[in-house]
Amino acid sequence: MNTTSVISATACDNAVEQFSHAHMGIMMQLDRLSTLPALLAPARMAQSTAQRTVEFFRVAVFEHHKEEEEELFPAVIGSAQPGEEHTLVVTLIEALTVEHRLIESLWRQLEPELKAIAKGHGFELNAPLLEDLVTRYEAHARSEETQFLPLAETILERNHNHMAALGLSLHMRHQPLPISHI
Repeated sequence: MNTTSVISATACDNAVEQFSHAHMGIMMQLDRLSTLPALLAPARMAQSTAQRTVEFFRVAVFEHHKEEEEELFPAVIGSAQPGEEHTLVVTLIEALTVEHRLIESLWRQLEPELKAIAKGHGFELNAPLLEDLVTRYEAHARSEETQFLPLAETILERNHNHMAALGLSLHMRHQPLPISHI
């Protein structure tokens, strides 16, 4: 056998193997592509969750904090008995208000990433910041539910007019503004 025929046979085998390798690469990529539908559902869920949270947080959480600070806290302070009870109420309200600002600050840091995810423009999320926000809000809500709100209810129920006034004030906050006729 001459050298040319050996080189030709080897080149031919390598050429055929290249086609075979190409097919293997194509099949691997198609296998990965076939997982795409399963991956899209969680991606859509992530995008939807981010969008709903962005829409919800400012309206619900920020407004909730504002209502507490403008309606509930002043009503409880105004109805608390002078002395130890009043001091306790003021101390709790100061701590809750500090927590409100901290939670809102954490949200403002996280919000741009969530907006990007909601629009499908990003996949990065500061997980430690998110965890901090969730943990702090859970602790805040637990503290408010177990300490402040029971005390507030006790204080406001002493005078039913105070509780009624708070209820009316909250009701009025949630009513649409009347349209003036020009």
